[in-house]
Amino acid sequence: MTTLLIKNAYIVTMDDHQREIPEGGLFIRDGFIEQVGATSELPATADEVLDLKGHVILPGLVNTHHHFYQTLTRAVPAAQDANLFNWLKTLYPIWARLQPDDIFVSTQTALAELALSGCTTASDHLYLYPNGSKLDDEIAAALELGLRLHASRGSMSLGESQGGLPPDSVVDTEENILKDSQRLIEKYHDAKPGSMTQVVLAPCSPFSVTSDLMKQSAKLARQYGVHLHTHLAETEDEEQFCMQMFGHRPVGYMQEVDWVGDDVWFAHAVWVNDEEIQVFAKHNCGVAHCPTSNMRLASGIAPVKEYRKAGVNVGLGVDGSASNDGSHLLAEVRNAMLVSRVKEGLTGYSLTSNPSPSGRGEGVRELMTAREALHLGTRGGAAVLGRNDIGSLEPGKCADFFAVNLNKLGYAGMHDPVSAIVFGQSFNVEYTFVGGKAVVKEGQLATVDQHKLIEKHNKAAKRLLAG
Repeated sequence: MTTLLIKNAYIVTMDDHQREIPEGGLFIRDGFIEQVGATSELPATADEVLDLKGHVILPGLVNTHHHFYQTLTRAVPAAQDANLFNWLKTLYPIWARLQPDDIFVSTQTALAELALSGCTTASDHLYLYPNGSKLDDEIAAALELGLRLHASRGSMSLGESQGGLPPDSVVDTEENILKDSQRLIEKYHDAKPGSMTQVVLAPCSPFSVTSDLMKQSAKLARQYGVHLHTHLAETEDEEQFCMQMFGHRPVGYMQEVDWVGDDVWFAHAVWVNDEEIQVFAKHNCGVAHCPTSNMRLASGIAPVKEYRKAGVNVGLGVDGSASNDGSHLLAEVRNAMLVSRVKEGLTGYSLTSNPSPSGRGEGVRELMTAREALHLGTRGGAAVLGRNDIGSLEPGKCADFFAVNLNKLGYAGMHDPVSAIVFGQSFNVEYTFVGGKAVVKEGQLATVDQHKLIEKHNKAAKRLLAG
């Protein structure tokens, strides 16, 4: 058995009581939190002791939607100013050149960025497998780097010749997709508390898979008790596509193919109406909110406030990394807060002349707070992924957390240590621990050589673009 003591930090538990503990700490045993409290109340010794005075510690951030392989195609000139459908059509031919080694190195690059931003659990959506690439390549890369992974076995089966968006060169047969999905679940899926790898079935989107694959994937997932994930209602173009192709709006189509339930979460879900929000609430569907990507592709602003008011679980996703061009989850927390406030402004938010002591004003719509945005990135994400072992700092939960040093120029003059890391510029973190093991230590990656990773990644990226 191994123990770790963290002491003298400002602890933000994100538990049901929203406790914040100045001069607090964590006592960890074998990867799980045993005690949380004031440093004076914790054991004085452990196998490893880390004094983090001047740091804020929060639960590890949870990334609910990403495409790791896209780190290889960031800021491609021809795709910089396109909307979603044109952006995809530009990049599909480049992605068709991916090799297994590319999947491995891009996974580590994306996860390294995430770890440096305080992320401890990430869900990735890999939906094309050219030239012998497999989800196994991604899983192996994640295990080596040390972040928890929800590996989504994505798929595309509806090529251009059948009325879909992707070229036929990057789609696969339904038989192969379902067979490989079953193989991956049986080989890798671990549902136990503290698991490092879980498998998700994730047909890519309404415009790239058939209705039959959607139904068969749902049936297979429920047979094995794994979750389901797909893109949904990301743009108005998709809404028009679904009406023409299936005779339903995107959410209605999901109901038609048995894709509603507490085992389902959708990426983006921007273009939904009030009735469809209630469908998500009724069936406990989750949403991965991707504010930066939605801004980058001019897709719109998801109705996060309405989702939360209805009781829908909402987490954050960096998406991309070619529709975000970064994998900084703490920056996503900040953008979620800011874009929510933009949406309020667009619908007529105004301050009263006599604001209340809280600063909100009487009868004025409430703006998303920094702590609410952090909730999306922690407990919200855990709920979306269906995990009750992460997302907060409580006894019995995984020892997943990150630490930010407030003694930085960008935090100078900040009067609230928690809001500081959301309102302030999004820096890299000093420490990220997963299961009590350091993945980031003193601001540096502890499990892989960052310089060698960058060199290998850039070499692969240049080869892809060169053709």
